[in-house]
Amino acid sequence: MSASTTSAVGRRIAIAAATIGIVYGYDIGNVSGALLFITEEMRLSPALQGSVTTVLVAGNIIGALIAGKLATAIGRKPTMLVVVVGYAVFAAWSALVSDILWLDISRFFLGIAIGLSLVVAPIFLAESAPAAIRGALVVGYQVATVTGILLAYLVDWSLASSGNWRLMLGLSAIPSVLVIFLLVRLPDTARWYVLKGRHEEARATLRMVDPTADADRELAEISAEIASREGGRISEMFRKPYATATMFVLTLGFLVQITGINAITYYSPTIFKQMGFQGNATVIGLPAIVQAAALVATIGSLFVVDRFGRRPILLGGIASMLVSSLVMILVFATGSLDGGGSWWGFAAILVFTAGFNFGFGSLVWVYASESFPARLRTLGASLMLTTDLIANLIVAQFFLPLMDGLGGATTFVIFLVLAAVSFAFVLRFAPETKGRTLESIRTYWENGARWPAEELPRRD
Repeated sequence: MSASTTSAVGRRIAIAAATIGIVYGYDIGNVSGALLFITEEMRLSPALQGSVTTVLVAGNIIGALIAGKLATAIGRKPTMLVVVVGYAVFAAWSALVSDILWLDISRFFLGIAIGLSLVVAPIFLAESAPAAIRGALVVGYQVATVTGILLAYLVDWSLASSGNWRLMLGLSAIPSVLVIFLLVRLPDTARWYVLKGRHEEARATLRMVDPTADADRELAEISAEIASREGGRISEMFRKPYATATMFVLTLGFLVQITGINAITYYSPTIFKQMGFQGNATVIGLPAIVQAAALVATIGSLFVVDRFGRRPILLGGIASMLVSSLVMILVFATGSLDGGGSWWGFAAILVFTAGFNFGFGSLVWVYASESFPARLRTLGASLMLTTDLIANLIVAQFFLPLMDGLGGATTFVIFLVLAAVSFAFVLRFAPETKGRTLESIRTYWENGARWPAEELPRRD
């Protein structure tokens, strides 16, 4: 098989995953602007406004819980096909509804499709990529997600004068349909083929994805790793040697969301209104600038994740969130919400979002895909994303009541404390996995969350 053919296969894998990431980002970002006009047209109370966001996250949790078993049973690629069909159908449905009940139902099912993609798309990428660039490709999925959020804000801003929330919600159906034709031409991952005993297909896939690698050697390593133990049961994840890995990824997943990023993604127009900004175009346009900065930060993480390692990037991103939360506390506490004070708040929101996407947002996908052996990988990622989404649900449900009842300063004190806890947790528990194969990383957890002496990186 020629190098050009192999390059084409690699490009199709990357493009398919990126498109799914863009659609996912668009579908979680478009409600921010659309909600302003849905509320006006349907005369929604604050509780019903929150339901439009929280039902999506509730669907995410269901999708994440079933994603591991589904992806193992039918394959990574077929599960991704289920995802994009769900994206197309339920995005279009949400644009056609006439009342809040059917809007919530359509968004719940859209949320299930999103939950599936949160688990399966990064796994598909991680299992297809060589170790040397695996981190960059998985972070690339986060780049695509942030691009989708940015596109959602730009579309919402362009439609702000007309208030056409139906078009805001329904546009993502178009790329969802298009990516179906790309996915059907892709192979599944070599590791899934080995899990199912389809070794020749696994060998062919390895050669297609990376012609420079020794396919027979990689196939033997994957087969030995999968066959070394009984596989794939949730009870195994909570026993030695993987109980520590499980608790690490579950805690990390929870901290990613509980620190507040989706409060900004979902409700930034409301936050900017409280800072004194006026006009729908302005309060929707400013979040677009924030997401553009987040995209730059995510791309920056993409270029350095395999050079400097996971830990420095993650700690640097969380530190930016700490500083930004402190600025937001000062902005709200001093009451300087007009003139210069509001622009300080805008800058803090921008840095908070960029810091999150540079660190947490990019690296959560990497750790989700690296922390378990093949037989537990999708199950582990599914559990981690479940804790992530539970925290997301908490933030989506309670952020607006906290802002209304306790005020902005107290709300961001809570986020400051949670970011500090996150920094301490990562500093103490996050392993550095830069440049290591997926199979070798399991030795870290099997050795009591310590690298064996022979696995320690050499110092130049």
